[in-house]
Amino acid sequence: MKLFELKAEIPADAADAADNVLLELGVAEWSLLQDVIARRAWIVGVFASQAEAQARWAELAPLLAAGGVASGAAGGPVGRVLADEDWRDSYKAHFKAWRFGRLHWVPVWERERYVLFPGDAVIWLDPGLAFGTGNHETTRLCCERLVAFAARDRGPEGSGKIRVLDAGCGSGILALSAARLGLGDVAGFDNDPEAVRVSGENAALNGLAGRVDFFAADLIGGLAGRQAELVLANIQADVLMRFARELVGAVAPGGELVLSGILAVELEQVRAVFSATTPGWLIASRTLGEWSDLRLARAESTP
Repeated sequence: MKLFELKAEIPADAADAADNVLLELGVAEWSLLQDVIARRAWIVGVFASQAEAQARWAELAPLLAAGGVASGAAGGPVGRVLADEDWRDSYKAHFKAWRFGRLHWVPVWERERYVLFPGDAVIWLDPGLAFGTGNHETTRLCCERLVAFAARDRGPEGSGKIRVLDAGCGSGILALSAARLGLGDVAGFDNDPEAVRVSGENAALNGLAGRVDFFAADLIGGLAGRQAELVLANIQADVLMRFARELVGAVAPGGELVLSGILAVELEQVRAVFSATTPGWLIASRTLGEWSDLRLARAESTP
């Protein structure tokens, strides 16, 4: 399969601003690549044709400019035809395995030689054109909360009775991680049917086909009539605040709500909205780089 790559160099100090623009767009075609040693950064997109690439760049360029990101290379982005395999190979220099607790997130091309510690578990990742690697701070924050949640003593019934709901599942990394950790009833939904399809493919890649219930829905439809002991939502801060009551309502007694996709400068505003909606709940937060999360724990008796 022949694809078309468009690559635009940007100033290294504009990488965070560019990342924010791409995160807000929520599109799979564009990625941010960085060489920290050489202090260089690029925005890279892969498309089915040159015409599509140019059309998407025409949409993205003014958004980048509005976000304070200018092209650092004279003449604008550089395009080239490449095969799907070339795109995957280009990721190998930028995507490395990482772990937290007993769960590892590992690129699929390391499957034959990667060694796990006894008792550890793994999620195999193939970035391809759409699968997130978990390397972004917002995903890492959620993954670490998830591993910590799974590690807690669950009593005689164990983790198999724990329900997990991934709201806005994207490529399915959080839901699949929950399933790999042995948490019982795991579901994930997204308003983009393509995200649901990709999540299903990544479940198959990890031998988890049918283990997670992936479905297409918006936040209102996906949360309606559902409760879980762990609700995960790695979405933009404004969306989290807009649907605070629906998200809180999906948390079962004694359960937790983990929120990410929150810029550190937005944290106090998001905390205030959710504090007003969760009287009596325990609230904690962490910051990683420019991003923060919120963990809200509901007591068994909290109404």
